[in-house]
Amino acid sequence: MTDQGQASGGPLWIGTSWKMTKGIAEARAFARGLSDHVRRHGTARVRPFVIPSFTALAATREELGPDSPVLLGVQNAHWEDEGAWTGEVSVPQAKDAGAQLVEIGHSERREHFNETTETTRLKVAAVLAHGLVPLLCIGESAEVKRSGDSSRFILEQAAGALDGLTVEQVTRVLIAYEPIWAIGDKGRPATVDELREPFADLGREYGARTGGLLYGGSVGPDNAEDLLGIEQVTGLFIGRAAWQLPGYLRILEMTAAHPKARGVGSR
Repeated sequence: MTDQGQASGGPLWIGTSWKMTKGIAEARAFARGLSDHVRRHGTARVRPFVIPSFTALAATREELGPDSPVLLGVQNAHWEDEGAWTGEVSVPQAKDAGAQLVEIGHSERREHFNETTETTRLKVAAVLAHGLVPLLCIGESAEVKRSGDSSRFILEQAAGALDGLTVEQVTRVLIAYEPIWAIGDKGRPATVDELREPFADLGREYGARTGGLLYGGSVGPDNAEDLLGIEQVTGLFIGRAAWQLPGYLRILEMTAAHPKARGVGSR
């Protein structure tokens, strides 16, 4: 495998986290529509995933069905299997409720809930131990970007979270690069030129070792194709543009038509 990582052989990952949105009825409607779309059109070499809130997990699972190619995730899980951790949900509990993927280390978790490199390491290990897919989020602040230290910063975040894993375990990890300055309602979309260097560095270090390198940060229908055109990018982690089903389906369709999904590689 080359530095493109999974681009030439594996799936293109297209997912969205609903964050703290959607009640059960909304989650059911989204999942039902997504399930219908997948049943009618298939997924080709695209691997969709959705990450609802815990309250909507069971309903989303029910609507997707037991054999769905859509991976179902959760936005967080504790590293301990059980114990006196009030308000937390363990990886075994998440798995029992239907989760197949766990999001780890999102910048909002790091900022507001004191998520550290050490806790991301513990969570990645716990998720792997129970056979689920870790989706490790990394990303630098605007201050780090202005200092010209973006690549070093994100590589250290990734290395710390993957420390102690075997080669085989690392192949099961997805990494989502989400620069903090490019996410949220106040973020600005990153240009392809701004992303080439960090992804080149991520590709050299992890492209051939992990399950995929995703990009997240103000992703939408207007820039999805160009972002997928970055050589090392093997998926997109989408925010607000995919919270409504038509937006998500549009990006799924664009991805299915992309050269990488047809095995052509990057542009």
